[in-house]
Amino acid sequence: METKNIATNRRARHEYYIEESMEAGVVLTGTEVKSLRRGKGNLNDSYAQIKGIEIILYNCHISPYDYGNRFNHDPLRPRKLLLHKEEIRRLIGKTKEKGFTLVPLSMYFDQKNRVKVELALARGKKMYDKREDLAKKDAEREMARALKGRE
Repeated sequence: METKNIATNRRARHEYYIEESMEAGVVLTGTEVKSLRRGKGNLNDSYAQIKGIEIILYNCHISPYDYGNRFNHDPLRPRKLLLHKEEIRRLIGKTKEKGFTLVPLSMYFDQKNRVKVELALARGKKMYDKREDLAKKDAEREMARALKGRE
């Protein structure tokens, strides 16, 4: 059985060097899950922070459920991420190092139909690094075109 992708943070790989990634569960309400089943999630500009011994996901937009009532959720509310204590302690140590941050890469349903977030420990890129990556992509694209035209 495959995972069903809900949302991806496409800018994350452009803005950050991904050091390592892990899977985390998310605490959601019923209307949020229903809205995500309809594909109404967005991870752009979202980030995670450590508060005490919890990891909280901020700026993750989940649109209100169309058929919800007055108990519908707030689209931008902070959401708690579920990780083991050892993982959280390790992340606390890593994020205290200069330049590391927690960035969500994607949100998806796993095999048991639970919503999961792929969380990455990342280091920010400088502007010249971003330009260098774009130049590499362009060069690879040009080489692929040249090889395709030759065949």
